[in-house]
Amino acid sequence: MNGRRVEGAISVHPSFRGIISTQASLYNLQCREDKQDRMTYPSPSTGQRAGISFMQPKSAADLVKRRTAFYEWANIHQGFMGRSPDYMNTFLMIMAAASELFAEGDPRFGDNVKNYYGYCRENDVTLTHTFLRPQYDRSSQYDPSEGGSAARITGRSSEGLIVSGSFIIATQGGITDEIVVFPTPCPQMDREDNPFAFAFAVPANTNGLKFICRDAYDRGEESGDNPLASRFDEPDALVVMEEVVVPWNRVFVDGNAALMNRLFAESNFYTHAGHQIVMRQIVKAEFCLGLTQLLVDTLNIDEYLHVQDKLSELIVALETMKALLAASEAEAEPDRWGTMMPDPAFISTAVTYFPRVFPRITEIVQLIGASGLIMIPTRKDFESTLSHDLERHLCTSTVTAERRSSYFRLAWDMTMSAFGTRQTLYERFFFGDPARTGARLYCSYDSSKCVDRVVDFMNRINTRISS
Repeated sequence: MNGRRVEGAISVHPSFRGIISTQASLYNLQCREDKQDRMTYPSPSTGQRAGISFMQPKSAADLVKRRTAFYEWANIHQGFMGRSPDYMNTFLMIMAAASELFAEGDPRFGDNVKNYYGYCRENDVTLTHTFLRPQYDRSSQYDPSEGGSAARITGRSSEGLIVSGSFIIATQGGITDEIVVFPTPCPQMDREDNPFAFAFAVPANTNGLKFICRDAYDRGEESGDNPLASRFDEPDALVVMEEVVVPWNRVFVDGNAALMNRLFAESNFYTHAGHQIVMRQIVKAEFCLGLTQLLVDTLNIDEYLHVQDKLSELIVALETMKALLAASEAEAEPDRWGTMMPDPAFISTAVTYFPRVFPRITEIVQLIGASGLIMIPTRKDFESTLSHDLERHLCTSTVTAERRSSYFRLAWDMTMSAFGTRQTLYERFFFGDPARTGARLYCSYDSSKCVDRVVDFMNRINTRISS
């Protein structure tokens, strides 16, 4: 980070201690005696308690248990941690349930996926993952073999695959126990023995593996001045691999591009992962609504029609997401792997909708806060001889200046700081290119009944029009 190797325990490093402390609080909650039934379940292998986000849901009740656990954890990070452990735990559960797909490439790989999932479940391993190739050439016909530094298989040995190259981003890169590498589908590389088609998992301290972190938004300063960044700033890292040896028992795909291009769709990854994502986004929408209402109350502006209208937009966004999640569970059915799957249409609609509405949510916070989001004193200002002036000139008719500043500082960190603007961009592209997300919804949605309705109507009013 910042050109220097991070030495020693990351839990005390100024740029990482906030997010590490938050991660710890998630596990502390999971271990609380009064929360164990909500956050854990008996492991099918050992009978010991395991995190419920690892549980393969077999019934509608199981889906509710998982959603309840998602909600408990999201209430700690208020939806601002896109890679809280339950996301990757869900990812592993999905892939293990669909292990037969991996076995098509090699029976060993199917076993590897199941064994790795069991290892992470029993040890509550924290995971990051990476999948995006460097932005060397974004044209539709680009083939990574023609240039660039995209990670690729450079050899094979008795020990395992040898991989070199890079991936552009890994959220929480460098602060987790392990990293899972799953490149995105790439149809133009659909050929046999493709060096860019692979999937594996290795410990984060594997020889030859390097995480180059972006500049931290958490400066290790007074947490009240950066209330969100100081707690929830997940580092994003460039992942560089230099002759990394991946043990064969950690390899899930080796050179099979056709299989890589099928994995995400046929495993129903988008739907199962979407269940966790939508729950997190609901908590985030609740937080945004609550904060915006606090700004309105602080300024005593709730009588104005345009303010009420803006708050109604936040309410509509929140209730739409809640309704879609509830409908997805009500219409859930087992998939081909026996995993209870929320209704894909409702989940896909939600994960397509939220990235488009969240930028508007942040805009509304800015419009409500207006100039109040610019002139915000720090904690040290209030601890200085200036506090009397601040209380006199920055109080409102409803709250003290210090209380007002704390609300506006929170709103600034959510919408205008480096952390806040990263959150907006992150939600825009959380499940990939918004256009691709929309196209995935369109291609999977059955609109035939709607078409039949129109055709039947036209046939009834004009018998000369044939079907």
